[in-house]
Amino acid sequence: MLKLSNVAVNYGKFQALNGIDMEVNEGELVVLLGSNGAGKSTIFRTISGLNKPSNGEILFNDQKISGWSPDKVVREGIIHCPEGRKLFPRMTILENLILGGYVIRHKKNEVNRNIEKVLELFPILREKIHDKAGSMSGGQQQMLAIGRALMANPKVFMLDEPSLGLAPLLVEQMFEIIQQINKAGTTVLLAEQNSNAALQIADRGYVIETGKIVIKGTSQELLENTQIKEAYLGA
Repeated sequence: MLKLSNVAVNYGKFQALNGIDMEVNEGELVVLLGSNGAGKSTIFRTISGLNKPSNGEILFNDQKISGWSPDKVVREGIIHCPEGRKLFPRMTILENLILGGYVIRHKKNEVNRNIEKVLELFPILREKIHDKAGSMSGGQQQMLAIGRALMANPKVFMLDEPSLGLAPLLVEQMFEIIQQINKAGTTVLLAEQNSNAALQIADRGYVIETGKIVIKGTSQELLENTQIKEAYLGA
């Protein structure tokens, strides 16, 4: 469904990604593991069209999307929920959700249906629907960021560090929700530093270090990998 072949990205003379080969099949939940600065967000930004690859190609449903503009990527169904949430803090929850559905703005019934789906998934958002996004807790803001992204009917949903800064109980709830989204039929690519929790719900995973994929395998293979246990799982 989504495939990266020999993708490289440069920031000036600095090579941020080098020879990235990875794929996400339809219906899968795939996790991209790595420490801060390893290149996870750069991969997401490149798939989204925010960065232009200096080499290689990105295919989505056998169609080359390398170099596409971000808005065209979104219209194709690849939706990016970025690290740091990037909400509009002075807008209400409802206004943020409506903006998330911009690509389907002419389909009012579908927008309303999607809002209802998000509120069913995150009941706390219904209670605060007219509150400013900036007034919510970190966990609630993350729920809104995910909900806003879901408004655009993602075929591939890219989640960048959704557990960052959340309390352990909220982290557990967040991963349950991500798994629920995937089981409902949405393909998910998840970037995470919380390796153990991510591997518990993922089908497969890749490990990235200094802009290169160094290990790949099924979740079980990665959980049992001694190198990963030492580096990422605290064993």
